[in-house]
Amino acid sequence: MPEHAESNRFVVGCVSYLNSKPLIDPLVDRPDVEVHFAVPARLVDLMAARQVDAALMPIVDYQNCPIPVVLAPGGAICCDGPTLTVRIFSKVPPTDITHLYADTDSHTSVILAQVILRELYKREPELIAANMYAPPPAEAQTLLLIGDKVVNGAPSDAEYPFQLDLGEQWKRLTGLPFVFAMWMMPADKANAGLATLLAEARQRGGEITDHLVEKYAAEKRWPADLARRYFTEYLQYAVTPRCRQGIEKFFELAAKHKLLKVHRAITYMR
Repeated sequence: MPEHAESNRFVVGCVSYLNSKPLIDPLVDRPDVEVHFAVPARLVDLMAARQVDAALMPIVDYQNCPIPVVLAPGGAICCDGPTLTVRIFSKVPPTDITHLYADTDSHTSVILAQVILRELYKREPELIAANMYAPPPAEAQTLLLIGDKVVNGAPSDAEYPFQLDLGEQWKRLTGLPFVFAMWMMPADKANAGLATLLAEARQRGGEITDHLVEKYAAEKRWPADLARRYFTEYLQYAVTPRCRQGIEKFFELAAKHKLLKVHRAITYMR
């Protein structure tokens, strides 16, 4: 357990993408909270090493984490339809995809892409790990991009004319919202006070949309009007009962396709 928690000072892990700001920005300047930013795939390592008291982890890492964790429903990054920033870009129609160059920043999106391609398009492409901060190799038939790169670093429509928004595809497949990331804590050290703090931060984040757009849109190279729509139309941050159903369905389908190493029952903080 981090030493900070013993003195009521918490360490939380989070991504630095624009999508996290309504959950995390109200925490940044608090004297009782230290925010540790990392790419999504790194957060599970911080949790496993007990270097954070809570982390806004990719939802699939509830299953992948080497230590048992619980879901803290005070906040999550969700969509109920198009998400805008988790997309497959392809040179060929989805029914012809054979290779997928995957953005390895997110464990969840990589599995979601495979579930969508298998369930809706009956394709099981070869998965090729790639650094999407570099230009894609010329032979890259199909790409998976996540986060701010979809807005400020996506390939041209002329080169990759076929695109799938994975939030939209999930809604088409299941009729449910999709939860990309959610606050989690170690199961044996879950802290009710921290859970309340995280929930209050989410509520505050929803009240300061204009401030967040002004503060971060230009820094992240987003058009301001698109950033505002992203916060208020594309994404949702409250964990509704339907979001919980979406989590269950995602784990069910990922297990069906043998994309999970383990399939734990879901436990929420009370």
